[in-house]
Amino acid sequence: MPDVTNPAIQIALQLQPQHADYATLRDRVREAEDLGTDIVFNWDHFYPLYGDPDGKHYECWTMLGAWAEQTSRIEIGALVSCNSYRNPDLLADMARTVDNISDGRLILGIGSGWFERDYTEYGYEFGTAGQRLDVLAEALPRIEERLGKLNPPPRRKLPVLIGGGGERKTLRMVARHANIWHSFSDAETLTRKLAVLRKHCADIGRDPAEIEVSVGTGASGEPAEVAGPLLEAGATLFTVGVGNEGHDLGQLKSWLAWRDSQ
Repeated sequence: MPDVTNPAIQIALQLQPQHADYATLRDRVREAEDLGTDIVFNWDHFYPLYGDPDGKHYECWTMLGAWAEQTSRIEIGALVSCNSYRNPDLLADMARTVDNISDGRLILGIGSGWFERDYTEYGYEFGTAGQRLDVLAEALPRIEERLGKLNPPPRRKLPVLIGGGGERKTLRMVARHANIWHSFSDAETLTRKLAVLRKHCADIGRDPAEIEVSVGTGASGEPAEVAGPLLEAGATLFTVGVGNEGHDLGQLKSWLAWRDSQ
């Protein structure tokens, strides 16, 4: 886990598990590691989020187990795992197992869920956004408790990444449970939400500097232009999403070059 009290700039790849044969995804993970990427994420859905809605797609945690064996340096995780799809004690056990397989390189990304088709097709109750957030708030302490009971334990204290930007519920959970907070905010929005997060941290006596700030880079734009305002606002982890046919890593290479120039 990075030292978030003195964070370095990190570049992550979200290798979206859609519109490709698995051999392509396996090759891109290997390539990303060879390029010097810090983290490779997938996502936790059952159908593509864009392009052909019935196109090729793969399951999140099975894939993370394969990546844990395939790689040796990069951190891996889901951006993010949907809390609704698995019993929280089971999710803790899965995360602990993948962390051991990877020799301590898993990031436990988690969120409340939002993609309604996943729920309806697989028979999960969708409910409301507020209800899903309440269930996540109940699940996080259970996950932490189960991680403390498992034998063998995780190889390290698992860093928890929480995705989402809700100021009343999500950011309160981030303050209490997260090591990394991920959002897709622009710099102005990020600045405002970080002020809210600092208030939630103050309410429970936590140093907000302990929480690394992660953002998505968007689909276009030169890294220096996109990253500058976000870096000034407080972000240090930048995630490039790739999910089209072929899963070209050209944008990732540009972001890695920018990181190395800092």
